[in-house]
Amino acid sequence: MKKTVLVSGGAGFIGSHVTVELSQAGYDVVIADNFSNCDETNYRGVCQILGRTLPLVRMDFCDKEAVDALFAQYPIDAVIHFAAFKAVGESVSEPLKYYRNNLLSFVNILETAKERGGCNVLFSSSATVYGEAEDLPVTEQTPRQPATSPYGNTKTMCEDILRDCVKAYPGIKGIALRYFNPIGAHPSALIGELPRGVPNNLVPFITQTAIGKRACLSVFGNDYPTPDGTCLRDFIDIVDLAKAHVSAVTRMLDGQMKAGYEIFNIGTGRPVSVLELINTFERVNGLKLNWKFAPRRPGDVVSIWADPSLAGKELGWKAERSLDDTLKAAWDWEKYIAGK
Repeated sequence: MKKTVLVSGGAGFIGSHVTVELSQAGYDVVIADNFSNCDETNYRGVCQILGRTLPLVRMDFCDKEAVDALFAQYPIDAVIHFAAFKAVGESVSEPLKYYRNNLLSFVNILETAKERGGCNVLFSSSATVYGEAEDLPVTEQTPRQPATSPYGNTKTMCEDILRDCVKAYPGIKGIALRYFNPIGAHPSALIGELPRGVPNNLVPFITQTAIGKRACLSVFGNDYPTPDGTCLRDFIDIVDLAKAHVSAVTRMLDGQMKAGYEIFNIGTGRPVSVLELINTFERVNGLKLNWKFAPRRPGDVVSIWADPSLAGKELGWKAERSLDDTLKAAWDWEKYIAGK
C-alpha cells in the first residue's frame, strides 16, 4: 500500500522539487500551501512534469483547525515541513512575525500528530545553526552557535521542539535536514526559484541580472581571508537536495532510524567562493554579467561548508549534479520565466 507524504509549503522552491522526487519514487503526495511566498507557477510545473494533478490544499498551518482537518482528510504517514517565512533581513525588522509563523505552524503540526497517535516528521533546517564555525567542514556534532537573526533562531528552536516532542511522545519520529545553500532548478526548466521582489539568495540575483531584470550584481566584500577574498559556501543542487528528502522519508517509513530523532547535513562538502560561482555561471552559459564589489554586509559568515559523510553512510545519499549543470539549469529556468 502506498504511503502518503504531506508537504507543507509544497508549492515553493524546495517543496516543489521534493514533491517531484517523492512522487517519482512512488509516494502519494499532498501539497499544502497558503501561497504567501509564491504563486501557482511551481505547482503547475510539478503537475506538468509528473503528467498528473496532485492534491492541493490552500491553508495556513498557523490555523490549528485547518491542520486538524487536513490530517482527518488524508491518511498522512509522514510530514515534510517547509511552510515558513525565510527572509533574514525582514526577520530582523519584524521578529514577532517570524516567531509566530515559523514556530506556531510547526507546533500545530506536531500537536495534531500527537493527538492522532504520532507521525513521522521531517524538518527543513539550515546550516545557519552553525554560525561562524571554528572548524571546517562542519559535522552534525559541530556546536550550534547563537543565531544571527530571528529567522535563524526559528531553525534552532524548531530543531529543539522536534527533539523534545520525540522524547515526550513515542509515536512521533523526527529527522532534521540541515541544508547548506540550495541553488539551481529542475532540468526540465518547469520549476525553480521564483522570489517575490528583490531576491534574498545569490543565484536568483545572478540570473535576474543576466536577463536584464537587475541592473547590477553586488558582491559583498572582497577582502575576506579566503583564496579570492569572497565568501565561501557549499552550494547544493536543488534536485540533489530533494532526493535527500526521499532518502530520509524512506528511512523513517521503513523503520531504519537508529534513534527517534536524527540530524543530517545536506551539502556537497565542496566550498565554492562567490566569485567562482559567478565565473562558472558566465562560462557555462556564455554570458558576461554586470557586477561590482560592494562593502561587506554585517552578519555574513566568512566560510561554511558541510561534511556530508553521515548522510552518505546512513541515508545512502550524496550530491551528484555538477556545478556546471546546476547553473545551466538555473539560467534555463530564468529564461523560461521571462518568456511566460
